[in-house]
Amino acid sequence: MKNIYKDYGIKIKNEKLLLTALTHSSYANEHDCECYERLEYLGDAVLEIVCSEYLYTKTDLAEGQMSRLRSLYVCENALYEYSKKINLKDYIRLGNGVEEANKTIIADVFEATMAVIYLEQGISAVKRVFNKLIVPFIEHHEDFLMDYKSLLQESVQTVKKSVTYNLVEESGPAHKRKFKVEVIIDDLVYGVGCGNSKKEAEQNAAKEAYMKRAK
Repeated sequence: MKNIYKDYGIKIKNEKLLLTALTHSSYANEHDCECYERLEYLGDAVLEIVCSEYLYTKTDLAEGQMSRLRSLYVCENALYEYSKKINLKDYIRLGNGVEEANKTIIADVFEATMAVIYLEQGISAVKRVFNKLIVPFIEHHEDFLMDYKSLLQESVQTVKKSVTYNLVEESGPAHKRKFKVEVIIDDLVYGVGCGNSKKEAEQNAAKEAYMKRAK
């Protein structure tokens, strides 16, 4: 098995436990093996403590502000984005009844792999992954809870302009489609976004357009 976290200085030796972390319940039920759910439970707690320590030591924020940021960077949307950096989706084992891993499954598996790293190498190893993979998102102030389509629509309504989304490209095999979308405001292209779904591509296009208008 490819070492998923090689680029982050982590070599997982316990491949059996790693396989469990990559196993969805649909596959486990068909092959009489354990799924990732127990590991996910532990990984969620580990990520929370590592993120909490980072925010406590690296910022002077009040408790409420730290809690908000922690929820932002360990939420499903955030975990999904981290997972894309390591192509985690390609390694998840699914049963025949599940065509592909959705955002929730991928985010859960990410937490499960954090638990594997913690159990095998301790919290310091999890911190190494956190610092290299997740901290850059924090430093760039990524807001994974933002609904950029709604924000863009609200900003446009104040000047009574129209917003439309145009699918300009769709590619890839049926199980791994890629979408490219333009967001058009009063006949002008303000942003372009790509994603694994049309909805994701629209959000990315809206984010680009909203950021341009916010400058």
